[in-house]
Amino acid sequence: MTKKLFTIALTSLFSTMAFAADLYVRNGGAGGAYSTVSAAITAASDGDRIIIQPKTNGTAYVENITINKSLTFVSETSYNRYFIQGTITINPAAGRVVNISSLSSGNFTIYNVVASGPSTGGRTTINLYNCYLNNVNTNQTNTTTNISGSTVSGGISFSHGRITANKAQSISANSTTTDTVLATTDIEVYGNKSDFGLTHSQSNYNFKFYNNFCRGVFVYAIKTGSANEIINNTIYDPNGGDVAPFFINLNNGNTGNIAIMNNAASFVVGQTNVCIKNNNNATVSASYNVFTNPFVTEGTMTQSNNSGSVNMNFNNTDYTISGMNADAGNPDVSYTDLDLTRNDAGHYGGSNSWANYWPADSGGKPQVNYLVTPRTISSGTLNITGSGFSK
Repeated sequence: MTKKLFTIALTSLFSTMAFAADLYVRNGGAGGAYSTVSAAITAASDGDRIIIQPKTNGTAYVENITINKSLTFVSETSYNRYFIQGTITINPAAGRVVNISSLSSGNFTIYNVVASGPSTGGRTTINLYNCYLNNVNTNQTNTTTNISGSTVSGGISFSHGRITANKAQSISANSTTTDTVLATTDIEVYGNKSDFGLTHSQSNYNFKFYNNFCRGVFVYAIKTGSANEIINNTIYDPNGGDVAPFFINLNNGNTGNIAIMNNAASFVVGQTNVCIKNNNNATVSASYNVFTNPFVTEGTMTQSNNSGSVNMNFNNTDYTISGMNADAGNPDVSYTDLDLTRNDAGHYGGSNSWANYWPADSGGKPQVNYLVTPRTISSGTLNITGSGFSK
């Protein structure tokens, strides 16, 4: 037997980070700290960290804030969020990176996190972790938004980035205009709960929608020549409607490939009984999908190993699925589950399983927000890529 040495490369946000300076915000400016977040931002320089003390009894810092520097915002108290009652406006700039952790916007729908405009000459990066937010509107040109472990009572609207392990009313990848400084990665939406579904309607990047629990996946635009994937999602729509749960209706004239695989779905028939619809502008392949509904398609697509009228049970409160979705996904080893058995169709299947992002009891522990684990290797170097954040 030939012995091979494998190297594991792991990247993580748990690594120690150096900040230029720490500035503190505390109620009433206690201990020489700043009394408002805005004052701390004014005093800060690029690369500084602003550490915010949660007020007693969840009282808010009542202020609209504008972030015009590369800054990091964190809570002074572990596992507790600070409350800012106001709009968080991020002014974009080439190379600007804004990290916000443990922010609560409260139950005020008018206070959102927004990017104020496009970046020119480079990209702006916005990272939101472990936050409670109303709406996130960062669908600006040349802007990357990474959101993980957050609850968004309204919608997430972004132009590029990685959206993982969030609970939101809706998640939409769209852009005001075409990016002029392209990111080097795809749009990735993994392990989320979305009440209204996932929408893609921009033409800059490939997209990957994996292991989400949502009402449907709706695609209105893609990048020309792109390869896109809708894999291991659970679609549950107890209300019914006028569009298919997998709805491909390209309106930008672009063409590309969309693979729909290993999904489990159930929907109440409303104005349509179609499971997957393609308006024929995209090249669609559908395989190893299972439906409680009779399997009906509309439009041209390559089909194989799809099943209808399958017995499955969906729980819209605990976000679980059980039944004949087990071992119903693609049997290829690259799609195997975390226990190395055959892929379970739905959001718990495959290496991007919901279980990566939603532990039964996180207990305030660090949270995984990205994980790539190859299933096979015959020679060379094994690269495992992962990242996470501390609550």
